[in-house]
Amino acid sequence: MDRSSEIADFLRSRRAGISPEGAGLPADGRIRRVPGLRRDEVARLAGVSTEYYTRLEQGRGGSPSPEVIEALARALQLNPSEREHLTNLLTRPATPRRAPAGPQRVRPGLHLMLHTLDHVPAFILGRRTDVLAANRLAHEVLTDFDALPAPRRNLALYYLLDPQAREKVGDWERVAAETVAVLRLEAGRHPHDRRLADLVGELTLKSPEFSTWWNDHRVLRRTHGAKSYHHPLVGDLHFAYESFQAPGDADQTLCVYNVEPGSTTEQALQLLTSWTAPQRQARLPSEPRTPPAGAL
Repeated sequence: MDRSSEIADFLRSRRAGISPEGAGLPADGRIRRVPGLRRDEVARLAGVSTEYYTRLEQGRGGSPSPEVIEALARALQLNPSEREHLTNLLTRPATPRRAPAGPQRVRPGLHLMLHTLDHVPAFILGRRTDVLAANRLAHEVLTDFDALPAPRRNLALYYLLDPQAREKVGDWERVAAETVAVLRLEAGRHPHDRRLADLVGELTLKSPEFSTWWNDHRVLRRTHGAKSYHHPLVGDLHFAYESFQAPGDADQTLCVYNVEPGSTTEQALQLLTSWTAPQRQARLPSEPRTPPAGAL
């Protein structure tokens, strides 16, 4: 990704979403040709000169201090994910850093944790939303990632390109758009990751909705929320998910789909477990499998 254009597009998209009234600015009577705040208004709210803010928005402002970044985040009313993304964009060096190298491997202890959580779906995501490991119920509720070719074990590919996902995932449009926002945040962290660029290219070509969501520059770090799925055997399933960074590896995320005790979803998962256990028992890995090729 081009650093200057990414900075410019992100800042323009954020200030376009804020009205002067929403920013607490008095009406000045000037005709606005574009929606949102002008550059001089953002600069005034952030306590910097218009010239300096203009240079920042054009990618010519160097690496601003944490205080300036915080002031811009307040002026633009950024949420925590957007603040993280702005920091990534404004503080990364203009010259390319080495892309993440080597396969991502899940520790044996994390594999054991996944299969200890045998009563709810759980999986581990790596860079680019690669699915590095998943327990039995995650395979049953989402899709059987182990049955896919290694390069296709990816949550974004599943949500946006698998036709069955549109039928199985509740509120598919929201979930798919949020996944694109997760990839956009990832791109800010690793702008020179060739495999991520290839993934974005494939989604651009094959998903009708991807370009619209990608170009709105929304970013998201998933922490918790709600998910729903429809399973052909047990019907609708409702989860409250929690996501955690794996200790010792900021590029791996443990995702757990929790259920309310005594709920119909808990009862459905118990049925699903009893019906599918004999079919998958021989396939449960006793040791970490080879990571997907897309995780290299």
